[in-house]
Amino acid sequence: MLNGKKVVVVMPAYNASRTLRQTYDEVPFEIVDEVLLVDDASSDETVALARELGLTTFLHERNLGYGKNQKTCYREALKRDADIVIMLHPDYQYSPRLLTSLAGMIASGHYDIALGSRILGVGALQGGMPRYKYVSNRFLTAVQNLLLGYKLSEYHTGFRAFSRRVLKSLPLEADTDDFLFDNEVLAQAIYFKFNIGEISCPTKYFPEASSISFKRSVRYGLGVLWTSLKFRMQKMGLAKFRMFDSDSAKLLPDYYEQLSK
Repeated sequence: MLNGKKVVVVMPAYNASRTLRQTYDEVPFEIVDEVLLVDDASSDETVALARELGLTTFLHERNLGYGKNQKTCYREALKRDADIVIMLHPDYQYSPRLLTSLAGMIASGHYDIALGSRILGVGALQGGMPRYKYVSNRFLTAVQNLLLGYKLSEYHTGFRAFSRRVLKSLPLEADTDDFLFDNEVLAQAIYFKFNIGEISCPTKYFPEASSISFKRSVRYGLGVLWTSLKFRMQKMGLAKFRMFDSDSAKLLPDYYEQLSK
């Protein structure tokens, strides 16, 4: 609990057995009430390790995608009456020790969403971020700030905290089930006028950390530009898109299995 608010950490996992324990060991349980892990049909020992660690674990029997994994994460966190939900990748790329800072931004009442930015400060390249990813990150962020009329240092971080109200309000089922999900969520949050804050977060790139290929990065970048254009077209009244319709589906019924601890 933090300021009387229940804090739940969710981990969207896929083949994370080599880094899960290290990530979990640094979770600040003095403020975190529960950790949920959703496994997207991993081929390694992620599920076995999660159960050994005592995590509340959910299993997709087939790989449904990163976005669908998050939808399961948030649905289950809300069912457990979470006031603050923080997504932490179990690949140890982001520092679990900053969970308290992210949760504090939401608990303060000043922000609806808090992001751990790899770009604030000077640590991204030193942490091993490939230069092409750094350059594309800066370019895409600049374009999005222009088209979305907002100002963030980074739209592409996977370290983020949400208030309960955000996750219950956004039409998340209108979003993709793939990697573009993260970006679509932020575009929706800005469209519906939620407040977003950022903290500086160091990042670590190493062989065990998850990362998408160059080809998928290009596809992601094109998807980011299209999402931003859809936002601008809807704002200008030139088109309507389901992802910016407040009446679109929030979260679908069960399509996955909960495992015993």
